[in-house]
Amino acid sequence: MASVHQKPLGSGFGMRSEPSDILAGVDLSGKTCIVTGGYSGLGLETSKALSGAGAQIVVPARRPEAAEDALVGVANTEIAVMDLGDLASAKAFGDSFVASGRPLDILINNAAVMACPETRSGPDNWEAQFATNHYGHFAMVCALEPALKAAGAKGGARVVSLSSTGHHLSPIRHGDLHFNTGYDKWLAYGQAKTANSLFAVELDRRGEADGIRAFAVHPGGIMTPLQRHLPKEEMIAFGWMDGEGNVNPMFKSPTQGASTSLWAATSPQLDGIGGVYCEDCDIAQLDSEGTARYNQVKPYAVDSEEAKKLWALSVDATRADGFG
Repeated sequence: MASVHQKPLGSGFGMRSEPSDILAGVDLSGKTCIVTGGYSGLGLETSKALSGAGAQIVVPARRPEAAEDALVGVANTEIAVMDLGDLASAKAFGDSFVASGRPLDILINNAAVMACPETRSGPDNWEAQFATNHYGHFAMVCALEPALKAAGAKGGARVVSLSSTGHHLSPIRHGDLHFNTGYDKWLAYGQAKTANSLFAVELDRRGEADGIRAFAVHPGGIMTPLQRHLPKEEMIAFGWMDGEGNVNPMFKSPTQGASTSLWAATSPQLDGIGGVYCEDCDIAQLDSEGTARYNQVKPYAVDSEEAKKLWALSVDATRADGFG
């Protein structure tokens, strides 16, 4: 069952809203934020905007040297080492942040891989998109529980999990979660993005009493390094660009793509709400007719019972747990 709040608020913002619109008048001085993948694409624009509003930004990075280069000139940023494809690394980062004694006010789970060639990772040969996009973030967030609770107790914490319209491609495939009977890069991506949404649903249920609210976000179509595994011919066939490489004007700019994450992380319009899927700087409409493809949210991606099943499955796989 989806939340009763899974319907647009009429936020006054939209698909072309910029971070400056979302954060106008927002003061994040004294707040600490973690942005995974916060040094590339949407993550970099998210880090810049949060920093500009006065927040202290922590960017865990698999390539810390690249992060250092990308974040030159972005104030109040620090870089830590973390590889989401390695559970021990994800947990170690979370433990290290907690040991610093700082409350965690905003966590944006932005990093992802998309439509990559078949790759296996983890102790049980997991499909890499699911392992990186979901299991890695799951293990990290469970380790960060004390820091999120500390922020929740002093005014509230928010966790933003980046999903995608790609979730329309696949629910959780309980019969063959890791594509052992044949790999499809787009179904694998879709399943991982459904998992990112369901994670927010169950985390919100578990965290609400401690002042922690969680949201899933579809940032929109944006050309970023996320497309690194896609040949130009495939993107032309999808209509994402023409033969000369001109991007479809329906795509957002990277700054516009960051805006829904920023809205979910900071907007007072969401006070008292959580566990919902957002797009275009508002709560998304539920696709109750099953006809949408590039907007709205599938019922299976915000189903509370499915979210509980995924959480239990994730605990078993990662041996991480939290928010009990």
